[in-house]
Amino acid sequence: MYSVKRFSLVTLLVIFAGIIYAQEGTSRKEKKQERKEEKRQRANSLIKQEEEGVLAYNKQTSFGLQLRTNGYGAFLELGRMKSPRFTNLYSLEITEIFSAKEEKVPSNNQSYFGGSYKFGKINNFFQAKLGFGQQYIFGQKGNKNGVAVLGIYQGGVSIGLLKPYYLDIDDNGFQRTIKYTTEDSAAFLNSRVLGSSGPGKGWSEVKIKPGVFVKTALRFDFGTFNESITALELGLSIDAYAQKIEQMVLSKPGQVFFQGHIAIVFGSRK
Repeated sequence: MYSVKRFSLVTLLVIFAGIIYAQEGTSRKEKKQERKEEKRQRANSLIKQEEEGVLAYNKQTSFGLQLRTNGYGAFLELGRMKSPRFTNLYSLEITEIFSAKEEKVPSNNQSYFGGSYKFGKINNFFQAKLGFGQQYIFGQKGNKNGVAVLGIYQGGVSIGLLKPYYLDIDDNGFQRTIKYTTEDSAAFLNSRVLGSSGPGKGWSEVKIKPGVFVKTALRFDFGTFNESITALELGLSIDAYAQKIEQMVLSKPGQVFFQGHIAIVFGSRK
């Protein structure tokens, strides 16, 4: 009698476990189907928005080359969309700033390879910038062949890099490489200069100058497809440094730099 009861109890437990497992399996299938349906609806929504010229994405990556009123630069930008109009931006920018007084002149010895230099230049001034900001969509494309108008503002830290500018000079018939110092100031500015020593000289003597920057720009995205970025950017920026930046012998050191830029931007969206 005991064995019969035990068998019945075990049978009931097995049946009960089977019912629970079947319900859980059905629930998992329903959830899986719901997720598939959500993904399908989201994909259809993105396709519809793209056909209507709406910039719809989760993240974007872009690269730009810029010509500035006082130099040149390049930047890498990562974006994460936060709302239909706002995207958070994280950027890395590398630039070089020239002094307004810079002028390339030929050396007296034209037989010297690369016989030209910038008279009175004592330092190259490079910048490495890390920034955070936002992109705002002023106007969507309207259709696939339209142009989206985007506004951008950023701010962050700027690491200034001062690299000595070296010259090759004729020192009584011998070639000597010098940078601007009190001792060599006369030789640095006289007619015995053969030419610049080239961009590879002086990197071991770079001085770091900390600063900050702010940037604002308008970007016109005329890319044919929503998943790609092809844009023209027009903007302004200001860089300010804790210390004065010496670039030229005959020029007052700068501490605040204001410039405009035009950039071509390429990238992708997902």
